[in-house]
Amino acid sequence: MFELCSYERISAYQLMWILVMFDLPTETKFQRKMASDFRKRLQSDGFTMFQFSIYVRNCASRENTHVHVDRIKKFLPPEGKVCIISITERQFNDILLFEGPKKTDPMPAAIQLELF
Repeated sequence: MFELCSYERISAYQLMWILVMFDLPTETKFQRKMASDFRKRLQSDGFTMFQFSIYVRNCASRENTHVHVDRIKKFLPPEGKVCIISITERQFNDILLFEGPKKTDPMPAAIQLELF
């Protein structure tokens, strides 16, 4: 009479985040192109910039994390350092992020006119 819906509750321990941190050389034109291509490939694989050289991506499971890590390994640049860390959603939520106010250029001094 009644059909029971069975679903698996998604846990904060099942959802995963991949953090890709890298320090790539940019001294020559070729190195800059390789670094730019690496960033573009990360973005095309669903990664978003967390900081300048740190990109993150949410994954539904540990197995899905392995798929993306294997994909990154295929387009690693020939030079530089790349570090890949996989953490759970729960661990990612415990990250403390401190961000100061953005610096802006000071306003130019106003010119005061004198009226006689």
